[in-house]
Amino acid sequence: MPMSAWVLPDHIADVLPSEARHIEELRRGLLDAARGYGYELVMPPLVEHLDSLLTGTGEALDLLTFKLVDQLSGRTLGLRADSTPQVARIDAHLLNRRGVARLSYCGPVVHTRIDRPFASREPLQFGAEIYGHAGLEADLEVLELALACLQSAGVLGMQLDLSDVRVIDAVLAPAALDTTRTQRIHAALAIKDAAALEALARDLPERVRLDLLALPRLFGGVEVLERARSQLQASPLLHTALDSLSWLVGHLADMPLSIDLADLRGYAYYTGMRFAVFATGRTGEPEELARGGRYDEVGAVFGRKRPAVGFSLDLKELVGAVTPPALRAAIRAPWGMDASLRAAIAALRAQGHTVVCALPGHEQEIDEFRCDRVLVQDGTSAWTVKSL
Repeated sequence: MPMSAWVLPDHIADVLPSEARHIEELRRGLLDAARGYGYELVMPPLVEHLDSLLTGTGEALDLLTFKLVDQLSGRTLGLRADSTPQVARIDAHLLNRRGVARLSYCGPVVHTRIDRPFASREPLQFGAEIYGHAGLEADLEVLELALACLQSAGVLGMQLDLSDVRVIDAVLAPAALDTTRTQRIHAALAIKDAAALEALARDLPERVRLDLLALPRLFGGVEVLERARSQLQASPLLHTALDSLSWLVGHLADMPLSIDLADLRGYAYYTGMRFAVFATGRTGEPEELARGGRYDEVGAVFGRKRPAVGFSLDLKELVGAVTPPALRAAIRAPWGMDASLRAAIAALRAQGHTVVCALPGHEQEIDEFRCDRVLVQDGTSAWTVKSL
């Protein structure tokens, strides 16, 4: 039997009125929160030449990206799977500022596959990024903005997880591994595959092997940082990473947080601090709602290497983790061509009220809006609003 023409692909879904309204309200709130911190809105295109879209991003993003052929040029195009490389291109080539640039964005991205249950292959990605400042102040600002955005959306019970890519870089540095093997080790750490990690570490120098196998156990509260100092081989890079995390933790004292020094989930372009914010999601279990970190190399492929740090989230996931707002109060009005009626409706809408006209024959229907008032004509033929 042929498939119905209106059946959507797996993990692609329509967004219906109540949820769409909620998502749009969240989007506006997040953009306002970013603007309150001084972030300027940019709108990169959904489709780009593939070589520009994926240059320097790593295999993981390549596998997530849909490809197609441009009928005008014959070149291969990609549907963006992540907006950060595009924003880095905008910073490097279009804005080309010498100082700090704070940029935000919100738009759809498309993925070839999902990485967790209930995820969409068409996330609505919101993000904010700082370019041009290498200090911890920018890391802290991005963390605070991410938390402020989620708080403004109504997220409760947030948990912050912190890590730093430079820890694994410091552990592996004495072994001078090739890119392929390093990527395989990163992949094993990301999913905490102990057997794969043991096999990959088997012929490494003894101290590197022991430190690598210790990383998955360096998980827990802030005490993990001191355990790492005592257990891992000391190096300037390791201590820089641990000192950075300690500084950030000290400025987030009121926030429930954990440290996972083996956490390498996400895109390959991260170069320093990484974080994720969790809260109870639609499954009743902790769900990752935002992810970010430092990625100082992301603009290098565009000819302008700039310090960069930022975060992103999926509004379609966020909407499932917060309580829907109450329906907006509205005014029900009769439909008609009477000039005074039409003038009264126009005046109410100009004042910001929602006015729903009941079309002939549909006066008793219930719709998305909570009509708690009605527009009626009084004895003097004037139109007035009365409570229901």
